Amino acid sequence: MFKTLQNAFKIKDIRQKIIFTFLMMVVVRLGSQLPVPGVDRTYFARWFASQSGDAFNFFDAFTGGSFTSMSLFALGITPYITSSIIMQLLTIAIPKLEEMQKDGEDGRKKIQKITRYVTVGLALIESVAMTIGFGGQGLLQESTWYNMVVVVVALTAGSAALMWIGERITERGVGNGISIVLLINIVSRIPDDFTLLYQQFMQGKTIPIALLAAVIILAVVVVTVIFVIVLQDGERKIPVQYSKKTQGRKMVGGQSTHIPLRVNTAGVIPVIFASSLMSFPSVIMALLGKSAGTGIGGKILMALSSSNWCNPKQPVYSLGLLLYIVLVVFFAYFYTSITFNPLEIANNMKKQGGFIPGIRPGKPTSEYLTKILNYVVFIGAIGLIIVCVIPYFFNGMFGANVSFGGTSLIIIVGVVMETLKQIESQMAVRYYKGFLND
Repeated sequence: MFKTLQNAFKIKDIRQKIIFTFLMMVVVRLGSQLPVPGVDRTYFARWFASQSGDAFNFFDAFTGGSFTSMSLFALGITPYITSSIIMQLLTIAIPKLEEMQKDGEDGRKKIQKITRYVTVGLALIESVAMTIGFGGQGLLQESTWYNMVVVVVALTAGSAALMWIGERITERGVGNGISIVLLINIVSRIPDDFTLLYQQFMQGKTIPIALLAAVIILAVVVVTVIFVIVLQDGERKIPVQYSKKTQGRKMVGGQSTHIPLRVNTAGVIPVIFASSLMSFPSVIMALLGKSAGTGIGGKILMALSSSNWCNPKQPVYSLGLLLYIVLVVFFAYFYTSITFNPLEIANNMKKQGGFIPGIRPGKPTSEYLTKILNYVVFIGAIGLIIVCVIPYFFNGMFGANVSFGGTSLIIIVGVVMETLKQIESQMAVRYYKGFLND
């Protein structure tokens, strides 16, 4: 990693891209400190302290603490992520969008333009809901229409600005800009989390106990990171052979290649979907100014909150964890099914004279790919569940409530690995061009 960065800084073009990316990351963190006019910035700090659940903790981790401090970037990049997922789903359902996607670069630009509009629309809806829902409870310094409009415009503009920064990083920097913005927000919370762990398990303890706690914490983090790296890099390679054919006077084809099926095909999307769906009822209750309450409804809301899972004193709430696991597996299969089409791949291979050794072209190839894909997706979903359940277990058993859980680690490791791969590929292209010019 460090050697890659060291070599990259020797190349002027790549060095400028890295510096530009770093400066944009600084802008993101500066914007996360700018207060929204007319709001009480201590409101959410007090509100979070009074809550027994964690409906907004997942959201706050993605905004780098901007949500609790009610800064200009309080909505974070999540409206853009949500709109991108919506557009992916609509591309499957709406034929016109599917045609745009197949039109190449022009179609991609049109879909990207629609995604921007959807992002602004979602940001506007979220900011209005937040302003109205929390405004009367103490979020606004003055509950006037003018103040509400200012807050809504500021939050919507902040989300749009983050989207613009992300796109500029993609064009002029290194890596995927939206992922980089998400990465810097998550990483910004890690120092506070380690401070919390120090205060909870090491401060005031004897030296042997403090050292043991430090070793255990470090070991859990290192093992989880290694597991995530293996999960992100793991793939099943399906060999493909292309038959030789005559074009003019030449024989073409005959080469061997493979179809890479990543173990974690859907990435972190199943976790985000499952967490968002389970926190939705609590979010609605919070916007309405109501607490979890008692009775069956209150217990259901408690079970849906991950802060109550794996608690030996209240094992009944861990039933929510079982629902979470089912949702992660379901969304892993669902998202993979709309992004990877075995029938389409089998037909394309047949048209190009390709086949999987030992498998007949056409429908048998499609059935074989589906069988392998189902197996790989299941392994990936189990890996995701293991990574995500580890922090829930330590939170329930020992009260180690931190933001860099399994979802955050998957995003951090995935973005870092992809960015490094992009830097290496740009370096390879640069050296290749230099060789040709010489």
